[in-house]
This record gives sequence, C-alpha cells and structure tokens, in this order.
Amino acid sequence: MKIDYKWKALALLWIAFFLQQGTRQLFGPSIPAICGSTGVDKVSLGLVGTVFAMTYGICVPFAGLAADLFNRKWMVVSGVAIFCLGIFVSGFAASALLLVLSYGILNGFGQTFYYPSATSLISQLHKDSRATAISILQMGLYIGIVGCGTLAGLASGKGGESWRIPFWVFGGAGVLWAIILAFFLKDTKSVASAIAKPSSSEAIKAVISKPTAIAVIIGLAMMIYVDIGFKNWMPSHLQSRFSSEVPSLTAWAGFHAVFWHYLGAFFGIVVGSRIGDKFVSRRKGVRLEIGVAGLALAIPFIVWMSLAPSFLSCCAAMFGFGIFRGVYDSNFMASFFDVVDQRYHASGVGFMMCIAFLFGSLSSTILPAISSLYKGNMSFSMMTLACFYATGAFVILLARVKFLSRDLPAREEPCKA
Repeated sequence: MKIDYKWKALALLWIAFFLQQGTRQLFGPSIPAICGSTGVDKVSLGLVGTVFAMTYGICVPFAGLAADLFNRKWMVVSGVAIFCLGIFVSGFAASALLLVLSYGILNGFGQTFYYPSATSLISQLHKDSRATAISILQMGLYIGIVGCGTLAGLASGKGGESWRIPFWVFGGAGVLWAIILAFFLKDTKSVASAIAKPSSSEAIKAVISKPTAIAVIIGLAMMIYVDIGFKNWMPSHLQSRFSSEVPSLTAWAGFHAVFWHYLGAFFGIVVGSRIGDKFVSRRKGVRLEIGVAGLALAIPFIVWMSLAPSFLSCCAAMFGFGIFRGVYDSNFMASFFDVVDQRYHASGVGFMMCIAFLFGSLSSTILPAISSLYKGNMSFSMMTLACFYATGAFVILLARVKFLSRDLPAREEPCKA
C-alpha cells in the first residue's frame, strides 16, 4: 500500500518534535541533582529556564519569516541539529552561566527554526485533516516530555553526575536525526515563495488585522506560562509535598509530574481534534469553542492539583487537568491557520510564538519567587496558574462571539504535494 507523502512527512517531523519537546523536559526533573552537583541555587536555575524561553521568544519571529522566504526543509534540519547540539553540550555544564549559554541560548535559538517551518509544512499538506495532523504532531510533545522527563528523573535520582547522561543521549540522537531529515524530508514550496516574498511588516499586519488571531495568541501565551511553570516546577512540588508519603518520588518525581498530565492530554487531543475536523465545515466557530472549553474546564483541576491532600489525589487532578489541556491543544493551531492568510503561516506562527514565549518565560522565575515567600511551599504558586487559564478562556470566547465571522477567509484549496 502506497503511503501519501503528507503522512511520511508528518512521521519525520513527529520524531523531530519528540526530540524538541522531550529535551526541554530534561531540565526540570534534573534541577535537584544539578543543585547538588554544581552548587547552583534553584532561583538561578529558574533563570536558565527563563533565558531559554526568552531566547526562543525573541528569535522565533525571525525564524518564522525566514521559513516563508527560504527553504523550509533546511530550516527544520538546521534547527534540529543546533538545538540538539545545545542539549548535548549542556551535559558538560558545571555552572549556571554555562547552562544559560548552552541550554538557554544555543538550545533556545536552535528550537526557533523547527516549529514555524514544520507546522506550516503540515498545514499546507493537510487541509481537511489539519487539526488531526497537528494533533498527531502534538502527541510527540506528550510522549517526548513523559519519556525524557522520566529518564531525566531516574538519572537525577541516582545522584552525583548521572543527570548528565540523558543530555548526552538525546542530544546525540537528535544530531543523527537531523542527518536523516536532510536525506528524506522534501521541501514543499510555500504559497509565499510562489506568489511574493513577504516582509516582516506584512506578516505582522496579516496577524494583527485579525482580532481572532490576536485572541488565539493571547490564549496561547496564557497556556505557555502555565506549561513552562508546570513542567519546570511540578517535580519539585511533588517531592516537597509528598516525599514522606511516597519515598520513591526522589527518583520518580520527573515521571509522575508529567505522566498523568500527558496521559490525560492524549485522550483529550484525540477527541478534540476529531470533533474539530468533523464539525468545522458545518460550524465555523467549533475550533475556538473547543479551545474555550479546554481552558475553562481545566481550571478546577489546577486548583485541586495544587491543594491535593494526598499523592493519589494529586495524580488524579493532573490527569483531569491533562484531559482538558489536550482538548485545548487539539485546535489552537488550526484556529490560527483558519483566519491567517496562508502566505504568512510560518511568519504568523513565529510572531505568535514570540509573544507567547516572552510572556510564558516569566513563570519559570516567578513561581519559585512566590514559593520563597511561603517558606518554599509551592502549593500557592501552582494554584496561581489557574488565573492564566481563566484569562485565556475569556479572551478566546470574546473573539468567538465578536470577531470570528468577519475574520474567516474564503476556503483554501488543498495543496497538491
């Protein structure tokens, strides 16, 4: 049976996304071991996460514009090679400064090249299956974070310098995968390259002229703030709150902090993407409605997770939180592509990610700072995350009610790949 190239391309990009998102999760579970190995305090390590997110946010709009101007295949290949090199080098770091340079800057810079190019390629190849294809890609995030986070937590739990091993393994594997992408990934010419070369001002205007797109960006910024804070600090929260109840959390906090959340997200994204693709032709606002439902219904689970009286209760809350986070994830990118001209998809994604990550980067430093006011108790810090989901849900709902009908363009023709 011959497999359509659009699905082969999705498989190649899926593994790259697994590596991109999975290697991000190496850092959070390793924080206790890095502190013990290097003597760096947690607030300084929180700065490493903030520098990474800010580097990503500052550079990604330029990477998005470049993806609309140049060869998207080589943008993906170079991005994977650079960020995996940064991860590999991070395994040798012996101070916060070296981690800032390797993990924060080199890794953050390399990661900017991947996502705008990959999602614009997928969007162009998959029209009627857009939400499904992007949701399949998003599953690479879930599996990568759980797998890499678990291995990082286990290595960290062994103490000493063992935390470095996952950085070397996944960083080296990523460099090899970049070589594979160079041989097997094709470049589908973008609409922008076929019609006219976009400028950065044109791309930004194409986005900000659509209030619905602005609302999707704000919603994503709220979600990224929560996501960065949750991934970086939930392992520490579990250890500090439940280690007496579950002694094995010393080694397994990295696993539990993400497994239950992303297991729920897996179910949520499967259901949400199918609903979005099935009903969008009959109900144009269904993608935004799914996003609002996902953010709003996750709020009580975030509060429950933060204040859970037992480890089992906390895991159940993270699972529920994950279900509705997955529902949100299933349609946010498709919602953005639905209202932004296809000529500016990669540039638009770059602009969107810039805003979202510059804002979201703050949580990596703010959460431990709030915790320090409560003698290291992370419960209140984690509970504040619910406010950001509430804000995102309100803004997207406003766009659905007031702006979507005027922002939707005429239906695009499927891409012949």
